[in-house]
Amino acid sequence: MKKAVCLAGAMVLAIPFGLTTAASAEMIKLQADLKGSNEVPPNTSSGSGKAEATFDTDSKVLTYTVTFAGLTGPALGAHFHGPSEPGKNAGIALPFKSAESPVKGTATLTDAQSADLLAGKWYANIHTAANPGGELRGQMTK
Repeated sequence: MKKAVCLAGAMVLAIPFGLTTAASAEMIKLQADLKGSNEVPPNTSSGSGKAEATFDTDSKVLTYTVTFAGLTGPALGAHFHGPSEPGKNAGIALPFKSAESPVKGTATLTDAQSADLLAGKWYANIHTAANPGGELRGQMTK
């Protein structure tokens, strides 16, 4: 039972120990299959890859691992793009620190970035000299 306490003329509501009103954080898993056929426009790359991520809804920290192989040449760039629906292109939302597989990283997202990521509007993209617009792409989904 809650009880009110008067301190220096102010009413303070006492909440029994163990009760909390804060929502607990959720860890959301996301992933994407990276393929040339997902690019806009599609390409015939025989390369493939996978992006796997965990998003902490409380801290807004995204932790990700992106792996790929079989590219037409060395990866020249790798990043998350967004916001975009599948079949449409967008600018870079989060650059990766490396373009060598495996790419591993963490980033704290803004509220807008978090909303776009969770709405499926981010995609992982790997760029090469033969495919400067992107050789492999995959839309991040829950």
